[in-house]
Amino acid sequence: MRTILYIVQKEFLQIFRDKLLGRAIIVVPILQMVILVYCATFEIKSIKIHFVDRDKSTASSELIQTYSSSRFFIVTAIGDDEEIAKENLLRNKADVAFIIPENFGRYLVTGQQPSVQLLLNAINGSLAELSLAYCYAVIRNYSEEIVAEKLLMKGMPSTINIKSRYWYNPELDYKIYMAPGILALLITIIGWMMTGMNLVREKEMGTIEQLNVTPIKKYQFIAGKLIPFLIIGIADLAFGLTIAKILFNIPMEGSLITLFTFTVIYLIAVLGIGLFISTISNTQQQVLFVSFFFIMIFILMSGLFTAVENMPEWGQKLNIINPMAYSIRIIRMVLLKGSGFVDISGELISVSVYAVFTNTLAIWRYRKTV
Repeated sequence: MRTILYIVQKEFLQIFRDKLLGRAIIVVPILQMVILVYCATFEIKSIKIHFVDRDKSTASSELIQTYSSSRFFIVTAIGDDEEIAKENLLRNKADVAFIIPENFGRYLVTGQQPSVQLLLNAINGSLAELSLAYCYAVIRNYSEEIVAEKLLMKGMPSTINIKSRYWYNPELDYKIYMAPGILALLITIIGWMMTGMNLVREKEMGTIEQLNVTPIKKYQFIAGKLIPFLIIGIADLAFGLTIAKILFNIPMEGSLITLFTFTVIYLIAVLGIGLFISTISNTQQQVLFVSFFFIMIFILMSGLFTAVENMPEWGQKLNIINPMAYSIRIIRMVLLKGSGFVDISGELISVSVYAVFTNTLAIWRYRKTV
């Protein structure tokens, strides 16, 4: 144990001797939380909509006013020329062209079903799909208000009053959804990259040969390399949680003991991956290239930006080897739902097995290369 502590002490001295690295450990979490949580969002708040009003009635004006008062839409133009609206779509001056036909108001008064036309710029499929959903929601609410008014005029009871309640994120705040995912991304990249780069740097400098001729055992060497970055990862998580609470008021429904216990096991697994990559690499460039390849795949398949359930079945099965998928899911469950050890027991066992496997692999590979 004393040998491991000496190696840990040596690693901390080496880490903080590098002023740039020491500052990065503090600055990177701040930048990631402040920038990514605000910017990495699929929430749409400024859909540019061009109205082509061929009816010019009170009903069409009310419909346009309904969209104007919504925080999701920006009315860029109101006219009666459809070609101009199409030209604005072509030049990206509008995301939606909303065409209100003639007799729209008269059909509403006489009880007929009027129709409207929506033209959407679908180069960005996600934007087009969400824009269409928002447009449908506004039209539906407008239609329900008209029906309710007609029923009241006839002395009939109004429509059923439906109230929705959203659990775990009542305000549907996208920042609350993204912040736990960014935390998982933060501790993963810092732990993975720093561990891999640290060992290979010693190879390049030649100092690792001095350690190889000492009676230090392989597991002691790997543990000594792992523990400092495990402590740094836990500190970054605590720092990131503090920032998330102060800036975004992220709820912390679950136990922090549960969260940090899982994070310790998860970091051991991730650091084991970094150590393994460093044992098969001879330069820092090789570590960066191999790590970048796997990290990009893990991030895109983790559920950070898109739901894992939307992936093809083979992708979901392949995701069992993605440690970030476990981390993002568990951090969200603990912070937002208040999940405990019982609720995350399956993922906890999986990550524990992952940690044993990656570190065993790192120790085995290091023994083969000495």
